[in-house]
Amino acid sequence: MIYQMTTEADTRVGIDGVDEWYDRLGWTYGLIASDPAVRAVALVRLADAARNTRDALDRYNRTWRRGYSLRRKAASRSYEEIRKCSLPEALWDRPAGPDIVTWPGLPYALLFLEWEARYPQEWTQHAKAWGTKQALIRDVALAHHEATVRTKLVNLVEIVVQRSYRCKDREYVHVARAVDSDDLRGRLEAAARSDNPWARRHAGYVLWLLDHPEVPNTRHIWQTWLAAPKE
Repeated sequence: MIYQMTTEADTRVGIDGVDEWYDRLGWTYGLIASDPAVRAVALVRLADAARNTRDALDRYNRTWRRGYSLRRKAASRSYEEIRKCSLPEALWDRPAGPDIVTWPGLPYALLFLEWEARYPQEWTQHAKAWGTKQALIRDVALAHHEATVRTKLVNLVEIVVQRSYRCKDREYVHVARAVDSDDLRGRLEAAARSDNPWARRHAGYVLWLLDHPEVPNTRHIWQTWLAAPKE
């Protein structure tokens, strides 16, 4: 059983600055590198971080079974600190308050989503976390990001519509609606005219939803749109 009853006041989860985040997770940029050798090195480091996190959680859980409150508090702090050095665990428990735009962990949230989009098999093998993917997509679906982040989000939508559907991909419609622009629509229109049947369907559907912001993005709507005659 996994016990997670710690609080931000006890652990300081998520309130570190940009430099602290980079010191812990700067190496994770290797996970999205185009060079397979660079990704392989990052994957080895991720495996080590994941093992350390599991070990810390096991120690924490043992303190619950034994009922030692002081040891429990120390083990909890240790687990929270160690998991800050791994993905996806470092992205959990974002502090309440300002939205994700001001969160120092935002670059690593985007990195996690880009990793899943570009290298889905590696992501699935080493860090599969569908709930985290869903939550992050919903969190980043905001209109007031600065230009660099908006471009990253447009890139993500473009990548995702060109592949076969993966769990929680439907959430990217929220992102597309948040960063709707001529640039995004141009990319979607190009995908909808491509030779890729997945891209034609997915991009066409997203474009239709952008033109109909009042329509919810549900499985029923998707199936109805697929069945309707296209021009």
